[in-house]
Amino acid sequence: MASLSPLLRQSSPVHAVRGEGVHLIDEAGRRYLDFTAGIGVTSTGHCHPRVVEAARRQVGQLIHGQYTTVLHPRLEELAARLGDRLPPGLDAVFFASAGTESVEAAVRLAKQATGRTNIVVFQGSFHGRTAGSLAMTTSKAAIRAGVQPLMGGVFVAPFPHPYRWGWDADTATEFCLRELDEVLATQTAPDETAALVVEPVQGEGGYVPATAGFLRGLRDVCDRHGIVLIVDEIQTGVGRTGRFWGHEHFDVRPDVLVTAKGLASGFPLSAFAASSELMSRGRLGSQGGTYGGNAVACAAAIATLEVVDDEGLVDRAAERGAQLAAGLRALAAGQGAVGDVRGLGLMVGAELVDGDGRPDGALAARVLAEAADRNLLLLACGPHGQVVRFIPPLIVDEAQVTEAVDIFGESLAKAVAAA
Repeated sequence: MASLSPLLRQSSPVHAVRGEGVHLIDEAGRRYLDFTAGIGVTSTGHCHPRVVEAARRQVGQLIHGQYTTVLHPRLEELAARLGDRLPPGLDAVFFASAGTESVEAAVRLAKQATGRTNIVVFQGSFHGRTAGSLAMTTSKAAIRAGVQPLMGGVFVAPFPHPYRWGWDADTATEFCLRELDEVLATQTAPDETAALVVEPVQGEGGYVPATAGFLRGLRDVCDRHGIVLIVDEIQTGVGRTGRFWGHEHFDVRPDVLVTAKGLASGFPLSAFAASSELMSRGRLGSQGGTYGGNAVACAAAIATLEVVDDEGLVDRAAERGAQLAAGLRALAAGQGAVGDVRGLGLMVGAELVDGDGRPDGALAARVLAEAADRNLLLLACGPHGQVVRFIPPLIVDEAQVTEAVDIFGESLAKAVAAA
């Protein structure tokens, strides 16, 4: 008799059998307020009726039409619908199943289009777990442990993290841009560098937003040297940050945009978009995959985009995110264990620290356990697991945000007292 791999690690002991909106329900009927959303995937909540109906209808028509063999209507409709929301000029879309696939496809395009070999990523990045994207992931050593050396040609520059360095945002930005210039002068010359790959808000790295000056500086570097700017919107996209795309907070134009997670409300679907001109410089036949652009996933994504628009979920993410951040900051003001609260929209992290101000992953783990005992599901991130992240479905309401902040406060107090 087979069982699940022992290498999987769960952040809670919950066995969910049903989902309803912002709640998960276990086998005993116990309801949990879900502020994990499948790591930002169930953007419209669990089993939104319109998403369920779209998927059900599609299952009865065509489950899978493999897109290098045949096309299907949902694939083309989704490309058009997504195109209405993409930055100007990004008019060609490739679909895959997981974010890591789209990251690798985007990097492959950048290398083919430029004829260059190297990639620059930023400290704290998370871009996936497959071979190429894993080499681009620097959020935590454990993710790369036991499999190095990884793909070559990946170079790492610093990402502005004012809290960690104890600097203001302008100082952190200036430092990072100077260090990027140093990387390009000492490790990978501009004419060897195909792309810079960056998250508007670092996810697994600790929910650290970029700064406007930093992203604009990256745009300037790319423009000067003919480098492709790839913006990884896998976790920040589809309204999560209170704008449809996270990079919109910073008034910067990407050459390539990668999306996944919240795009299809729980169905496996990812995509990347570029201009037709840039896409045309890739090699014919270099894009493909068995399950990419699955018909049912595409139908769910179309319904997701409609729900996001019709229910005003981008604005709701901004409003409820502001409420969430304010509540956590008020709590932090009276609790020394919370060193920082940061994020954008409904992508908020609370960094937990010990008495000396050092990252405290053990405390965060106790908080998650205490919160689960109180029917609130949370996740941790950051290099030491020290950041408790709040990433609920975009449909979350005011009362549910208040409830989550209250439970977090109770859980934190209990966890600190038990230390």
